[in-house]
Amino acid sequence: MKVLSYELFKVPPRWLFLRIQTDEGIVGWGEPIVEGRADTVAACVRELMDQFIVGRDPERINDHWQAMYRGGFYRGGSIHMSALSGIDQALWDIKGKRFGVPIYQLLGGACRDSIAVYTWVGGDRPAVIAADVKQATSFGFKAVKMNATADCHYIDSHSKLDVVLERVAAVREAGGPGLGIGIDFHGRLHKAMARVLAKELEPLKPMFIEEPVLPENEEALREIRAATSIPIATGERLFSRWDFKRLLASGNVDIIQPDPSHAGGISECIRIAAMAEAYDVALAPHCPLGPITLASALQIDAVSPNAILQEQSSRIHYNQHAEVLDYLTNRDVFDFTTGSAKLPTLPGLGIEIDESVVREAAKRGHDGQNHDWHNPVWRNADGTVAEW
Repeated sequence: MKVLSYELFKVPPRWLFLRIQTDEGIVGWGEPIVEGRADTVAACVRELMDQFIVGRDPERINDHWQAMYRGGFYRGGSIHMSALSGIDQALWDIKGKRFGVPIYQLLGGACRDSIAVYTWVGGDRPAVIAADVKQATSFGFKAVKMNATADCHYIDSHSKLDVVLERVAAVREAGGPGLGIGIDFHGRLHKAMARVLAKELEPLKPMFIEEPVLPENEEALREIRAATSIPIATGERLFSRWDFKRLLASGNVDIIQPDPSHAGGISECIRIAAMAEAYDVALAPHCPLGPITLASALQIDAVSPNAILQEQSSRIHYNQHAEVLDYLTNRDVFDFTTGSAKLPTLPGLGIEIDESVVREAAKRGHDGQNHDWHNPVWRNADGTVAEW
């Protein structure tokens, strides 16, 4: 079998899909994307595909991964690894379809029957979200995640933290004592403010706090860990096992969150998950993206005993012009009514992409008017650029 060709589709709300065609008629799908940098990643996908994949046997996934990673003197980072990730996903999709089994069957078989999932409540600048929580629990979700703060300076007014505490208390009251609450700091707080907030959140018993500081300030996790017993989650902005190696060795993380569309695809995320298991660290793959990323994450969850929770983007605040299920013909594959997801059973990724919908959507771009999605740029009251 040989790879004949490939196509890229930039589709709403902010996604990029890759379609790989083989000479035996098998098609594989991947989702190589850096949110807000779709065209840049697309250029890297073309470079990697033309140099390493087209004309070659798609089943040699390990060799292709190594060639795409090590075949350039400069390597790693968000663009390169996200391009590689989407290609890796598509190659695994082809291989699963070639043998007529889900990808996890080619990885030794599943170690679970399902994985707990959570849903987002609130938005970028969360306000009153108790109603969102009530709706989420009525849909069957047993866990939610919310942004903690809006913009916050290096040292800022404690009143900003008081608002967070009031909002989380409202979520706790609306969801009850059994609701899992993930609180995403989003790297918006600097270490001094993050340390204070982490400590003061303790009485509300969050399930975890996420990205309490930026990954480039990873050493600050030690101080935050000393200030609170709340589990710390991070890793969505790390891109390979070498990035995670330092984090895991530090002992300052409880849950890692590699993204299947950023951290080297299915192949690399499985290796990262195994490393985490050796450090007694849990896995919760990052996935605020589309159906291909989510399907890839479920394949990883299936074979990772330390996977505890799966993010998914249905009804997330980013999805303004399309939803996860819009691009599928088998929409029942992502059924979260029990607060968990069953493992896909169809071959490959386990999803059936509606190509006609994808092709039509790609004519309209991310917002339906051929404009690309970019994250907002926030500023503090004094005019300095704030973390989003």
